[in-house]
Amino acid sequence: MSTLTLGTMTFGKETDEEAAHAQLDEFVEAGGILIDTADVYNGGVSEQIIGRWLSRRPMSVRERVVLASKGRFPTGGAPNDVGLSRRHLAHALDASLTRLGVDRIDLYQVHAYDPHTPLEETLTFLNDAVQAGKIAYVGLSNFTGWQLQRAVDVAQFRQLSPPVTLQPQYNLLVCEVEWEIVPAAAANGLGLLPWSPLGGGWLTGKYTREQRPSGATRLGEDPDRGVEAYDRRNSAQRTWDVVECVRGVAKDRGVPMAQVARAWLVDRPTVTSVILGARTVEQLRYNRGQPTCISATRRPPAWTRPATRQRRTTPTAARACSNARATSRVAAERPDISRPTTKVAGLTTSPAARAARSAVATLADHDARRAVETPPTSTSRIVRLPPAVMSRVVQRIAGSRPPPAPRSRTSPGG
Repeated sequence: MSTLTLGTMTFGKETDEEAAHAQLDEFVEAGGILIDTADVYNGGVSEQIIGRWLSRRPMSVRERVVLASKGRFPTGGAPNDVGLSRRHLAHALDASLTRLGVDRIDLYQVHAYDPHTPLEETLTFLNDAVQAGKIAYVGLSNFTGWQLQRAVDVAQFRQLSPPVTLQPQYNLLVCEVEWEIVPAAAANGLGLLPWSPLGGGWLTGKYTREQRPSGATRLGEDPDRGVEAYDRRNSAQRTWDVVECVRGVAKDRGVPMAQVARAWLVDRPTVTSVILGARTVEQLRYNRGQPTCISATRRPPAWTRPATRQRRTTPTAARACSNARATSRVAAERPDISRPTTKVAGLTTSPAARAARSAVATLADHDARRAVETPPTSTSRIVRLPPAVMSRVVQRIAGSRPPPAPRSRTSPGG
């Protein structure tokens, strides 16, 4: 699996077909393997562009590329043209196969959870599609921790094809997935395919606190765009703490901020490949870094590796940034420790990745630490543990004490 995945949401809207084919060629020539799309990306045009690109390339390219697509969201105006029902997914999958011009999609993912359709129905259909040879593997996207766990449990209980990947939003500004989603994925052997690794452009340093974005950028054209809307993130002090920290690490290392943010994410536990999208070939080159950063030494996917326990630390952001800069200076003075390991080429496990990780790995806990350090007020609520939890706590405390001396038992008549 390649370290980076080419995201194609821009194909057919922000990126025309000629530029899209240039991106695909650039990605594959640099060693990329996984290409991700969806049936709702610009009304299916993204899949059509990829399909025409595949048809004009030699069979060796098709055999090398891993195709991933998704289904769930509306593809028409009828009531059954949306969701994870067997009926809708059957139509959506066949339509995606036709647009892509292939007989099988390597990784077919449900685009989001559907509260109106039983998971048993969804997973049974996906299992039937695997048996029919229409898809090779099942994946999830935008599932919460409990939804992921339930999907895995249902698949195991009914002996269906289990999900092997999850696509979450994950970057230095959105680390909440580490609370429940990452542990759930690690416990069940799912590999993560994070989207929005650059936070919609925030982690590239092109946005400022004083001036609203303008021009040919995502937020310049639509400042209220989705989860990365300018006003929402600009008002959070944590946004600028993270951006300045990444800027400092990038300056010390002499690399673009985008490469630092990407290297940090690639090196996170359970992350198999990072989805990176771009409007132009130039933007793709800038965001990816060196060509060797796309392809990695071939390693087993995350879902075949034993889960590793992540150790979390809680230094302050200022101390973490200081440690990151110190690491960068030491790496510059000692070239022997700046060489990448055989695990992943480029910046994946280089000092830049380690420096960025030490600098910002704990910023996701900023709000939690502030809540702990804030003195309680008269309006504070007292959190009461459920009886079952309280009972386990008492038992654990009692279990840590030395057992009482045995009492002698006497006969009833004694």
